[in-house]
Amino acid sequence: MAGTNGKGSVVAFMRAMAEAAGLKVHVYTSPHLIRFNERIRLAGELISDDMLLELLEECEAANGDDPITFFEMTTALAFLAFARTTADLVLLETGLGGRLDATNVVKRPAATALTSISIDHVGFLGDDIRGIAAEKADIMRKDVVCVSSAQTLEVTEVIRDKADAHGAKLWMAGDDWSFQTMTEGVRIITPKRDHVFEPPALPGWFQQGNAAQAAATLDAVLGFSFENEEIQAGMAGVEWPGRLVRLTKGPLVDSLPEGWELWLDGGHNPGAAEVIADEIKTWTDKALYLVVGMINTKDAGGYLNPLARHIDGLTAVSIAGEDAALPAEDVADAAKRTGIAAETAEDFGAAVKAIAGRPPRPGRILICGSLYLAGQVLQTHG
Repeated sequence: MAGTNGKGSVVAFMRAMAEAAGLKVHVYTSPHLIRFNERIRLAGELISDDMLLELLEECEAANGDDPITFFEMTTALAFLAFARTTADLVLLETGLGGRLDATNVVKRPAATALTSISIDHVGFLGDDIRGIAAEKADIMRKDVVCVSSAQTLEVTEVIRDKADAHGAKLWMAGDDWSFQTMTEGVRIITPKRDHVFEPPALPGWFQQGNAAQAAATLDAVLGFSFENEEIQAGMAGVEWPGRLVRLTKGPLVDSLPEGWELWLDGGHNPGAAEVIADEIKTWTDKALYLVVGMINTKDAGGYLNPLARHIDGLTAVSIAGEDAALPAEDVADAAKRTGIAAETAEDFGAAVKAIAGRPPRPGRILICGSLYLAGQVLQTHG
């Protein structure tokens, strides 16, 4: 599974759907929000601390003094854990890119998938969208189905060229599979099903597309068949923290005046912001304020620009304990350049308290801009 946005959500839906069908599923995702163990799920359970330590020592011994990156080491550790624990499916999410990603050593995957591709990780992948798409599309394999989400015309051209070059079978959104939002739910159409499902448990219209891509990708896996009831059960039972979720408990929520809402999202690039903007534009019943913290490798202005017209104010914070945190003043300056009224606060807790203490009417607060920030919020206030 490669792409810029949506990978984790699609993997979460696939796991929930497959487990609803009674299958044992291994999962490898990144990054984690609170504990490293979140990256490796063995047959439904997070890897234990004891197993992590044991396998890490084994991998380090095998590697010796050879150069290796953190992600390469953890990927080797995950693969070793998967090899020693029985399961029916393994779901792999690339770290970034695809062609040179450590997860791309699998010679014959059962299926591959590409979620929405846009600009991100420019320090590693550059800022050429065609080049980025080419890197990510190189997870394709000969005679293996690749299920792609809807892409821009430029990215679609690259994906089709790569499918031809690899001899892969391409299922393109809009041509080979699709979804439709309906009054009664979401209609998912793949080469193997055409059914109307109740909306997924994860909030946001975009999660309907992620659920549909998950169903389509499972349908592309040979040797398995998933009933509509199992797909529906997975959509209803899916869990994926930190992706446009409303927080309903914890000290921050308890401190809010009556009528206020607190939301959290870990998206951190312009593509993710466009998806968020498309959702929050419907939040017209209450004023919306952002609390934003970002990493200095991200495009703060590009992230904030799609959100600018939908919000009433922004408070910038520096992400505590992160060496790569973008200073709150820089986030605020980027916001002001996009026309957003912005100020700074010491941390996200102080920001929430200040916002909720000023306006005379209840509003919504969305903490966003970084998965690192989302993880801190969930760890202390989730």
